[in-house]
Amino acid sequence: MWFSYGGRNRETLERLIARFNDSHAEHYLHGVFQGDYYEGIAKLRLGVAAKAPPSMSHVIGEVIPYLAHAGVLEPLDAYDGANTLDVIPELGQERSWIGGGDRPLVALPFNRSTPIAYLNGDIFAEARLSAPNTWEELRSTARTLTVKNGDRTTRYGFECPISWWFWVALLNQAGGDVVEPDGTVSLGGEAGVQAIELWQTLVNDDRTMKPPPGRDANANESTNNDFLSGRAAMIWTSTAFLKYFEDNAPFPVVAAPLPAGKRRGMATGGTHFVLLADAPTEEKRTAWRFLEWMMQTEQVIEWSTSTGYMPTTRSAVERLEKSGYYVENPNFRVAYDQLAVARPWPWSKNLFRIQREVVQPRLEEAVLSRANAGALLAEARREARQWG
Repeated sequence: MWFSYGGRNRETLERLIARFNDSHAEHYLHGVFQGDYYEGIAKLRLGVAAKAPPSMSHVIGEVIPYLAHAGVLEPLDAYDGANTLDVIPELGQERSWIGGGDRPLVALPFNRSTPIAYLNGDIFAEARLSAPNTWEELRSTARTLTVKNGDRTTRYGFECPISWWFWVALLNQAGGDVVEPDGTVSLGGEAGVQAIELWQTLVNDDRTMKPPPGRDANANESTNNDFLSGRAAMIWTSTAFLKYFEDNAPFPVVAAPLPAGKRRGMATGGTHFVLLADAPTEEKRTAWRFLEWMMQTEQVIEWSTSTGYMPTTRSAVERLEKSGYYVENPNFRVAYDQLAVARPWPWSKNLFRIQREVVQPRLEEAVLSRANAGALLAEARREARQWG
């Protein structure tokens, strides 16, 4: 199995793989680290092209329609137990994508997440503030919590990576969707523009939001470090870092849902397990057995509570509720509750390409150079629609 990410999450997965191997004499799974998500995807595409794919992997949701369209994913419906797993629909194929439940099953949820807000509990308590519920409150809270020493900002009120996932959350909150019901790639229309303009206002006018340097994992790492060091009072990042923050922050960490624009909204993130169609049959049998084992309640709970990712089955959530875990650890309930406002991704084979090649570079250009957001998105829509 090829996998991505490091740190605590890697340690947890490797511990689970070792336990699977120890308890299944007839099966053995070898986990191979492949870098971050995007490095892993690049290597997977090369492996598929070379007819030497791994037996299984986990990949981000936006790339699954592309892989399915290419015919490289193993259909899972015929495997014993595949259609009786009590997967939470919003985290599985059924509702992670528009019409996902009408397609052959090719993906099962693994490390699923939403973007959430993290607050420095000490700073918020001292200022007698709570998590912002609206964009207006986000601006006012960020202004209040920003600290300057002359021309130098010593603490930003807010920080967020300038990246696709968070922009999609903002355009959802502004009332838009990436793709319209008729299949038109709108990139949110005016809502997409408003999302960029909010960032531009926070970064360039209010000067209360720090745009972290770098992209992808580098931007996440910069954001996380600023939060832990007290250089940012509030950040948006993934559910994935919840346990890491709680264990390493020298202050109380408070998790909160994202605020509303015209509405609340965001898209789920993280990855899904997939089996590769060209892998040897006996290897796919072991891969399926591991996948099925990982979907059992005990493993789902261990993965979630050790990392911060959401539990992916109803039985796991029910057990956590009955045990009082969410009462004692309310931060872990935030992302799950936020699923009520999750917007599904379009099932588009070009969605990943639109994300990486069309939208992401323009987001950075718009925010950091104050380029016209409407013009950049209009240009992006024209390019994206060429691919459908």
